[in-house]
Amino acid sequence: MDLNPSIDRRSYIPLYVQVKDALRDAIESGGGRPGEQLPGEPELCRLFDVSRTVIRQALRDLELQGLIVREKGRGTFVAEPKFHEGLFQELTGFYADMAAKGRPPVSHVLTQEIIPASRAIGGFLKLKQGTPVVHIDRLRFVDGEPLVLVATYLPAARCPGLEAVDFTRRSLYECLETDYGLVIDRGRRVLEAVSAGEYEAGLLGVKKGAPLIHLDSISYLADGSPIEYYHAFHRGDRSRFEVELIKLRTPNYELRA
Repeated sequence: MDLNPSIDRRSYIPLYVQVKDALRDAIESGGGRPGEQLPGEPELCRLFDVSRTVIRQALRDLELQGLIVREKGRGTFVAEPKFHEGLFQELTGFYADMAAKGRPPVSHVLTQEIIPASRAIGGFLKLKQGTPVVHIDRLRFVDGEPLVLVATYLPAARCPGLEAVDFTRRSLYECLETDYGLVIDRGRRVLEAVSAGEYEAGLLGVKKGAPLIHLDSISYLADGSPIEYYHAFHRGDRSRFEVELIKLRTPNYELRA
């Protein structure tokens, strides 16, 4: 497995979350094949220069999210990928969705900075690893209740100064369109059921292991270039997704199997 074991000890993000994200990036970018064994805990401790407690917490959270399988006496392995089912829906952001219901969200911005793109983030945005990207972490509230924890990444060259915009009560998509002329044309979103790790549980106000809906999304401009990647954790007890479906037909108008 091709790991990038970098740790920022000055970051507000807990060490185990940074380790978890690095392992998640390696798995989701194709660096870990289903069934491939991860390095053992002592080796991970050495690679990341952290304690075994940190490594174990990171692995527990990855297991809760269905990315790895831990087998007693054998080790830790990359989990088999989950089945995917295609769905169509109108492309809107969380802010627009909630505002349309008369409940505009408020965001607590946890971090807003320019960072070098990891291999996984670069892959999502079609950028070389190390290219500057804007990274925004937000905890989003509706009616005073935390509902969504979202991490967003955008190419810094396409939206200079975005790292300084106040997103407490502003829509990111509206900002991109109004301030930068960047209109999102389409997107690809993948939803899956996961369990809350300690970090997500603490911020969302739920118990560890509580059901969450994990959403991965890539948004594209009309020319096909990716402009935004985000992954979000929605509270399972307070979230429901409505999807409008259409029939896809082959040229002779027969339904696809």
